[in-house]
Amino acid sequence: MEAYKQWVWRNREYVHSLGSFANGLTWLLPEKFSASEIGPEAVTAFLGIFTTINEHIIENAPTPRGHVGSSGNEPSLSYPLLIAILKDLETVVEVAAEHFYGDQKWNYIILTEAMKAVIRLALFRNSGYKMLLQGGETPNEEKDSDQSESQIRAGNLGRNLGPHSLGNQNHHNPWNLEGRAMSALSSFGQNARTTTTSSTSGWSRRIQHQQAVIEPPMIKERRRTLSELLSEKGVNGALFAMGEVLYIMRPLIYVLFIRKYGVRSWIPWAISLSVDTLGMGILANSKWWGEKSKQVHFSGLEKDELRRRKLLWALYLMRDPFFTKQKLESSQKRLEPIPLIGFLTEKIVELLEGAQSRYTYISGS
Repeated sequence: MEAYKQWVWRNREYVHSLGSFANGLTWLLPEKFSASEIGPEAVTAFLGIFTTINEHIIENAPTPRGHVGSSGNEPSLSYPLLIAILKDLETVVEVAAEHFYGDQKWNYIILTEAMKAVIRLALFRNSGYKMLLQGGETPNEEKDSDQSESQIRAGNLGRNLGPHSLGNQNHHNPWNLEGRAMSALSSFGQNARTTTTSSTSGWSRRIQHQQAVIEPPMIKERRRTLSELLSEKGVNGALFAMGEVLYIMRPLIYVLFIRKYGVRSWIPWAISLSVDTLGMGILANSKWWGEKSKQVHFSGLEKDELRRRKLLWALYLMRDPFFTKQKLESSQKRLEPIPLIGFLTEKIVELLEGAQSRYTYISGS
């Protein structure tokens, strides 16, 4: 396995391009949206898992000394990988369940969504109750504004008070008196290092001590507990946690109501939209409600995630019972006589109808 990791690290660009090309070719497989055709979906799932594992290896490549990369939070990396693998498998699970069990496929879809919900809840807790990015597939490692400012102030204070702070004053103008004096002192120090072995050893020890002060060992960030979140943010912290839990549980709630009322009923559709709206409203209130010190401050990545979740609401237009195939078919018939446009319209309608026929393509989970 280590030899394969080394190969992937050395050929990351080639591996990434090959994965994208292979995933694109899966759309050309025959009977892509046939309920009885399990083979194409199994191939798609295999290539997706293969690409996911390779991307996981590339993202966790060894980083240079002193660089804090994604590998700094090893324990949480398995959760995004598991979520990505489940999302690659969920479509082939749905197709196979529909082929062998018919309408009972919703039991297997519920099982898949329950597994994703459990993993996401574990990731939410393990990350210190940070917002899940891309449904948990992307680790949330960006600091919020308050933490960043405090760390910057602490870093500046350490550089100003550290023993190596004198060395940072070497960037003086060489044409003034102070610059010439500092240059002479620096040259004298360099010459004195070669006089005796003992003085060299002492100088090396001082240099190592100064480097240790300037470049402290990477300290693993301690994750925040739920009690700490509530004590720091109060009601806003509780609202934030509640909003994230609603976001995590929404797909499972949706499929549970589909199994009870049927996919053509408006009840699952309306309840799912209500949970989405309620969760987003709670998250918005956690940002603005109450004292400023108690408000939840979202990082740039978290703001982008909130915008992404709002865009996913467009999928409600493609879900039963809101989606109507009649309009697409009528548009296709009107454009069919036009040679090129008619052909393209036929393929687009085929893709839209095929995507709408399967829960996993428009689930947004």
